[in-house]
Amino acid sequence: MSDKHVAVLMGGFSSERPVSLSSGNACADALEGEGYRVTRVDVGRDVAAVLADLRPDVAFNALHGPFGEDGTIQGILEYLEIPYTHSGVLASALAMDKGQAKHVAKAAGVPVAEARVMSRFDIGNTHPIEPPYVVKPVREGSSFGVVIVQENQSHPPQVITSPEWRYGDRVLVERYIHGRELTCGVMGDVALGVTEIVPLSHAFYDYDAKYAAGGSKHVIPAQISPNIYQKIQTLALKAHQAMGCRGVSRSDFRYDDRFSEDGEVIWLEINTQPGMTPTSLVPEMAAHAGRSFGELVRWMVEDATCLR
Repeated sequence: MSDKHVAVLMGGFSSERPVSLSSGNACADALEGEGYRVTRVDVGRDVAAVLADLRPDVAFNALHGPFGEDGTIQGILEYLEIPYTHSGVLASALAMDKGQAKHVAKAAGVPVAEARVMSRFDIGNTHPIEPPYVVKPVREGSSFGVVIVQENQSHPPQVITSPEWRYGDRVLVERYIHGRELTCGVMGDVALGVTEIVPLSHAFYDYDAKYAAGGSKHVIPAQISPNIYQKIQTLALKAHQAMGCRGVSRSDFRYDDRFSEDGEVIWLEINTQPGMTPTSLVPEMAAHAGRSFGELVRWMVEDATCLR
């Protein structure tokens, strides 16, 4: 038993609210199972006042998307002097901005795809780079707003400049990388196992492939050569450290092995608030390393600090 009072922050008001509620409730259940006193907080605009009243010993951050993983809630927790899980203000803000994160990763020697950040209104009717390429909102998660432009498309997709677009005006236009989807979690200063994500009914690992039942298959350990496996672990840890991440993170990669086994390994992005249900990728990686879901969330609570 622990006498620690843990506030699990979940829900919020980003596009990823449903995912956050799943993560938060799963973590709260597991923490109760580990003997912590748990309060579930569905985060609203009054979260600072709610937390000031609660005065928990630790805030377990299970929020996803803007506000929850971009340094904002982290700043509130610093101001209130409540120790919290995952990364701090700077690393969270940096990792959430895909363009800036790419600069930092590249400077640390992590291979990235050629890309440019631009206003979505500047894309117009001509391709900003040679197709195929991917357009991503600079500050969204869970593949919201991701558009793949194929080689045979004569002009950029109109959805990017349409009034219906709700993912912000700055987008990252990035060379499309063929190949397999690989991901690797980091826990503290240790890289976990490498998982291959195989979308079962989708062209790529989009929101439904991530979260809908039967949307994708996770293969851990990924069936790749030992040197590529180890390379991805090394790069995931290098990205985690270059961004200044703390606690748990997860880096996503593409591995193009069409022409040789060495192929091309490209880092796509780092997620400082990865999904945290028992069947999510990082908990699966921790289980593969011999840590139960309860042990994982306990480690995260005991790792929590301010000034991260």
